[in-house]
Amino acid sequence: MTLLTWNHSCSVGVKAMDDQHGILMDTINELRLALVHGGGRDQVSAFLDKFIDFARQHFASEEQLMERSGFPGLAAHCAEHRRMMEVLRASAQRAQHGEDVQMRMLLCGLRDGFLDHIGGPDQEYGPWLNQHGMR
Repeated sequence: MTLLTWNHSCSVGVKAMDDQHGILMDTINELRLALVHGGGRDQVSAFLDKFIDFARQHFASEEQLMERSGFPGLAAHCAEHRRMMEVLRASAQRAQHGEDVQMRMLLCGLRDGFLDHIGGPDQEYGPWLNQHGMR
């Protein structure tokens, strides 16, 4: 798996959210590098925890902006965030508690879920927030 790199298609047009997406992308890259360089379960676990903690904070930030602007897709977006957090927590628990987890598959799932989310549902709120004065 190659490192994630920021490009224009990743932007939602809201600087604070784009910056946070960049941090999440960097954390996935750190996790990938830890796996490539033979990082142990503790190191991988620490990066998973870091990703999950920041994802939770990021989702709360997104939801707050959408709520303040009256974004019509808020409920569906929140439901998607909850679903993603459940998958992240379950995957991390399996990896952290010694269950047989294919780390490459876990990492690919993180990457694909991240890219699918910012390339799909997140693209819906960007223009709305821009129209409501948030850039």
